[in-house]
Amino acid sequence: MSINIEKIAVIGVGTMGAGIAQIAIQSGHEVWLYDAKDGAAQAAQAKLQLTLNQLADKGKFSHAQAEQDLARLHIAERLEDLAECDLVVEAIIEQLEIKQNLMQQLESVLKPDAIIASNTSSLSITAIASTCQQPERIVGYHFFNPVPLMKVVEVIQGFYTRDDLVEALVALSHKMGHRPVVAKDTPGFIINHAGRAFGSEAYAILSEQVAPFYEIDRIYREGIGFKMGPFELGDLTGMDVSHPVSESIYQQYYHEPRYRPNINTRQRFIARQLGRKTGQGFYDYRSGQKQGDVLPQQLPRLSHYPSVWIGADFDQDRQALEQYLTAHNIKLDHERTPQAQSLVLLACYGEDATSAARRYGIDPRQVVCIDLLYGLNKHRTLMPSLITAPHLLEAAHSIFNLDGQSLSIINESVGFVAQRVMAMIVNLGCDIAQQNIASVDDINAAVRLGLGYPHGPIEWGDVLGADKILTILQRMSEITHDPRYRPSPWLRRRVELGLKLVHQTHQQQEQAA
Repeated sequence: MSINIEKIAVIGVGTMGAGIAQIAIQSGHEVWLYDAKDGAAQAAQAKLQLTLNQLADKGKFSHAQAEQDLARLHIAERLEDLAECDLVVEAIIEQLEIKQNLMQQLESVLKPDAIIASNTSSLSITAIASTCQQPERIVGYHFFNPVPLMKVVEVIQGFYTRDDLVEALVALSHKMGHRPVVAKDTPGFIINHAGRAFGSEAYAILSEQVAPFYEIDRIYREGIGFKMGPFELGDLTGMDVSHPVSESIYQQYYHEPRYRPNINTRQRFIARQLGRKTGQGFYDYRSGQKQGDVLPQQLPRLSHYPSVWIGADFDQDRQALEQYLTAHNIKLDHERTPQAQSLVLLACYGEDATSAARRYGIDPRQVVCIDLLYGLNKHRTLMPSLITAPHLLEAAHSIFNLDGQSLSIINESVGFVAQRVMAMIVNLGCDIAQQNIASVDDINAAVRLGLGYPHGPIEWGDVLGADKILTILQRMSEITHDPRYRPSPWLRRRVELGLKLVHQTHQQQEQAA
């Protein structure tokens, strides 16, 4: 028999709790607000009234509809006032003991068939439920701020959580206009888990002095296609939020190298360099505007260019480079081995310039590598070796400015910037699938909606080429011997079998059934 949810209570009426209450009343549910702080529930009610009236003023819906929605919003003075609710969602402080105590209180107050849900973002649902008499009625229900705009919610099944509770919250989520994604009770669930690679790899790249922070941000935005770079995002959220989450997930996964935090973020956390909150972070905001970005240098056409010898791991990369160079009247070196005066342009994957030069058996003084993971029609990234001749680097810089496109020149790094980041993002998504934390479809949807990525991590692997992603990871692992870059078996098997990463195997079909 399906569970009918009509009356909902929200405990903790900060921004998150108020947002949950808003989408609940707007979807036709009776909602009770409760907060242990005197006057907090009343203040949240007043703010919700203002919000809905402002939306009505903008024509989102009628004022009559706003009044009807607000009429379904009630104040609970005591926990006992929630006795007849079908669902209670707590959105209180992220402290395990406090949540456990609340759950025990709710068990004694609510009717036996009521669902008790936690909006926790980082704590184990199983741990929260562990002190309850009926842990099977405890479930995770994790929204994202701002709730009315972030149309995704994680439904987390703890060790004891009943299946029908998960089904009920999935149905409720759809009714409230949100995309539910179902996840096992693991550190970070789906979204905070999958999001580790976005920032952690950028911080590692910065620590290795591969490029300045603003250049890394530019590659993320203008090359890969993210709305915001990792250092811009770090300044927006603040290291007081993002760094503890990184450390928490790392600790909860028993120091798994893929989740390794970075000393740079810890130092900024300790120094209270919290970005927009304090006026200073990676960028400077004290003037009211972001300061500290440096625009890329544009080189004009040179009077003379060397011929260009191309080395490419993939035929489509070679063709793209040949077409570009020919279109701009750059002479190609078609010899079996490059002539002594030629610029050697290597479209490589997963390597630094030194390793690529050695693999091709070419003089590293002639070598400039180019990242073509995301193609040639966006912001470009060039990587010379430590001893690349300056005039050849200048020529490469000018050549790839000829159509007006900007570029970044980085120091040597395995996998450039974009390759490292995207390989880690895809690999982490595949590892989440390997652990069966969630379905492939839910992993992709959660990341698209919750993190704003252009693609989910697994489908992005197909867009970029799963074989390229595997090559990047294998070479980075071989060169660095760092276990954080080891390929997920889930990824490797599908590449070796020639399958799409989103391909549903017979095992996945059985699990879904």
